[in-house]
This record gives sequence, structure tokens and C-alpha cells, in this order.
Amino acid sequence: MRYLLISLIALWPAMVPAHDYRLGDLVIFHPMALETSPSAQAGAGYFSITNNSERDDYLMAVTADFPQVTLHETVMKDDIAAMARRDRITIPAGQTVTLEPGGMHVMFMGLRDRPFVAGNVFEATLKFANAGDITVIFKIEERSEAATDIDHSGH
Repeated sequence: MRYLLISLIALWPAMVPAHDYRLGDLVIFHPMALETSPSAQAGAGYFSITNNSERDDYLMAVTADFPQVTLHETVMKDDIAAMARRDRITIPAGQTVTLEPGGMHVMFMGLRDRPFVAGNVFEATLKFANAGDITVIFKIEERSEAATDIDHSGH
């Protein structure tokens, strides 16, 4: 029994899915999405990318099992927030870029009868110009009061 316990402890890191990913000199931290309403047709994904190399890289696309997945950025124009589609996201050498609510993000569109439910996960592949592709797991998290306590008065 003791050996079984020691074996399980030793294997635990391999059994728990990692939530940070490494692709060459890139480190992708905590891919996540916030839960959506049952009727939502789109959900957003967020994460941070650190580029430990000496040259810029570019997130060119994200693919997943949804009808459409695109890169977006929230922009303000005349005090109105709007989403603008991006062709790519630059990850400067030696820096970290964060995709977050109110900023750059991934849009997963066409949820139909598959809303984002807290506790669920889904796979997506991040496609970089230099580093290549990596498949990551997005964890769907509950909307906390902090996440929903955003001032929408300017929309």
C-alpha cells in the first residue's frame, strides 16, 4: 500500500493536466473562457503569452471545433466599445502579451447548443508564425463579480 501511495504521488503531476504550455521559446499561460448564457452564440477566450526569444513571433490564428474562431480586440471609438477583427497578434521578443476582457481576445462563434459551462473544457490550436502550432485546453470558468462588474455605460 505504501508503494502504491508513493507511486501515485510521483505520478500526480503527469495525471493532472498542465495549464501552462511551452512551445519553443513561447510560454502560454492559463487558457480560459468565461461561462456564457445558454442562448449565447459566441464566447471569448483569454490567456497570456510570454516570448522568451530574441525575435518577435505572431499569433496568426486559433482553430477549434466551432463554426468560426477569430482574433479580436476591443477598441473605443467615440466613447463606444466595439470589437475589431485582427489578422494577427504580435508577441514582441522578451515580452508578455495578455488576451483579456476589454482587450485582445479569441472569439469562438456559433456555440448554438453548446454554451460555455463552468467546469467544462475544450481544445483549441494556437498557430504561431515562427514557433508553429500547439494544442491547448481552455478551461471554462465562472463569471465572478469582478468579471461582471464592468462599466458598460459607454457602450
